[in-house]
Amino acid sequence: MTHVTDSESRAVAEAARETEWDRPSFARGLYLGRFDLGLVHPHPRARPEDEARGEEFLKRLREVCEGFDGTRIERDDRIPDEYLAALTEIGAFGMKIPREYGGLGLTMSAYGRALVLAGSAHPSIGALLSAHQSIGVPEPVKLVGTPEQKQAFLPRCAAGAISAFLLTEPDVGSDPARMASTATPTSDGTAYLLDGVKLWTTNGVVAELLVVMARVPARDGQRGGITAFVVEGTSEGITVERRNSFMGLKGLENGLTRFHQVRVPAENRLGAEGEGLKIALTTLNAGRLSIPAMCTAAGKWSLKIAREWSSARVQWGRPVGEHEAVAQKIAFIAATTYGLESVLELSAQLADAGGKDIRIEAALAKLWASEMAWRIADELVQVRGGRGYETAASLAARGERAVPVEQMLRDLRINRIFEGSTEIMHLLIAREAVDAHLKAAGDLASRDADLRHKARAAVGASGFYGRWLPHLVAGPGSLPISYTEFGPLAEHLRYVERASRKVARQTFYAMSRWQARLEYRQAFLGRVVDIGAELFAMSAACSRAAMLCADDAAGRGGGGAAGGGRSAQQLADAFCHQSRLRVDRLFEELWTNTDDRDRRVAQGVLAGDYRWLEAGVLDPSEGTGPWIAPWSPGPSESESVWRAVR
Repeated sequence: MTHVTDSESRAVAEAARETEWDRPSFARGLYLGRFDLGLVHPHPRARPEDEARGEEFLKRLREVCEGFDGTRIERDDRIPDEYLAALTEIGAFGMKIPREYGGLGLTMSAYGRALVLAGSAHPSIGALLSAHQSIGVPEPVKLVGTPEQKQAFLPRCAAGAISAFLLTEPDVGSDPARMASTATPTSDGTAYLLDGVKLWTTNGVVAELLVVMARVPARDGQRGGITAFVVEGTSEGITVERRNSFMGLKGLENGLTRFHQVRVPAENRLGAEGEGLKIALTTLNAGRLSIPAMCTAAGKWSLKIAREWSSARVQWGRPVGEHEAVAQKIAFIAATTYGLESVLELSAQLADAGGKDIRIEAALAKLWASEMAWRIADELVQVRGGRGYETAASLAARGERAVPVEQMLRDLRINRIFEGSTEIMHLLIAREAVDAHLKAAGDLASRDADLRHKARAAVGASGFYGRWLPHLVAGPGSLPISYTEFGPLAEHLRYVERASRKVARQTFYAMSRWQARLEYRQAFLGRVVDIGAELFAMSAACSRAAMLCADDAAGRGGGGAAGGGRSAQQLADAFCHQSRLRVDRLFEELWTNTDDRDRRVAQGVLAGDYRWLEAGVLDPSEGTGPWIAPWSPGPSESESVWRAVR
């Protein structure tokens, strides 16, 4: 294990951040009390030729996916090689790779719709494709690779060479400062020798190419630090020691990989030494949108099952969907699914359009979608009753439709952990949301500054707040004539504008009250972030409904796959009313909560004060092993379970 202080961990995380805001950000503005609707309305659109290419690929993908048997993947815990070959044949592994390198060069919006479709065939197919293209070799090479690296790796990836991203270690999760894997330069400077163990390597069991993060030692005036490398999966010294098994996502090729003196050519380094984490975060800016796509797929399927089942199942003389207790759940599933797709579409189109900073939008989309999709799945289990808890195989065995609701619940659970857990996403987004305050406050927000420096910082901060605070008093949301072009949705946009100013004021109050201690008020910050997420989702829902209504008016609508303008407006209205209730609750809980009491109880639990409460049960995990398996550098003692798939 690598032992570091909290200050060292914070310094590593701060060094990896993009510190400048050179482009406008709609979501950042929400947290600062600036509701700049013009950044998301009119809703951005793909160019007609890009849209056409995307639709043409989606047709081919649908034909391929219709031939897949999700129950086979679930039963065998493996995606058959012939499925991977079929995906390769239509170019699915090169969806995001530019056409000049043999890829399809699809837009982010088309890529998202492709993941929705593939994920509905089986979530592990979506996970494999997204891990390969969203965080695997193609994306970082496309973003920061040299021309030589792009030519060497992108055509291979487009042709079906599966890739993986390796960051996590047995003792390293969201705190990369503890990273123990090393990349030691050779004496002649032509290569690095890679040593270490990486855990939860999605696609790692079948990957031909790897993006590996490892620590380069400082030397001869070079800073070293965590660095990114493209590594051949078949290199001597690499051993995939385990294929991991999970509660969901059966068929996921996720493993434990050991590196022992693996020689990596210097020309395979991505970026400069020490830029690995910054590259990873830059990759995730748009890469995180794969999870909202998978969540949207789950929402769409849940809505279909809820509609069909609630019409067919009759209790007390009526279909169960006509009973209000179930009807409320159906309405939640429908409205939230519309919200999920709206957030995905807006975020993807913003990424495609360029010109805007979407780091907060993408993070909010991942956070909000993973939480809401989980709620949808839980409600669908309840709607289905005992059949929701029963496996599809068991249902089929007794002659009923094999509806895998319990599988969806298991599959979705990881999305609240993948690519940044909900708790880490709260902290990451909160850091960006309060960035303007931290810059203005300076030493006021520093735990280490003395009184003299804090007093000087207070003078500087007064200028910023003197200009900023007056704008939070009133705005368009207070005027009943604002946003009337949105028709019945105007009231929701007025609410968003008012709530944006309110959350900015509340953040200022918290900053004034706690100053440097605000970073420890993680529950408070989490609620602030969740408020912004709901406001972003409402904005996306209204902007998309307005676009679809405009399409109807121009004769481009018709209630097709997009849902049509009028029905979209109805769903957006329902969604916003539900979202507003959640926001009102979060505002109330900012200051009326049990945070301090909960903190004391948790401390008591950790101190063992309540161990008596644990008495009377058995713990079958006792004696089975340590909480975290130790490892040390050296050759593997296991046979590699890596397998070639082409």
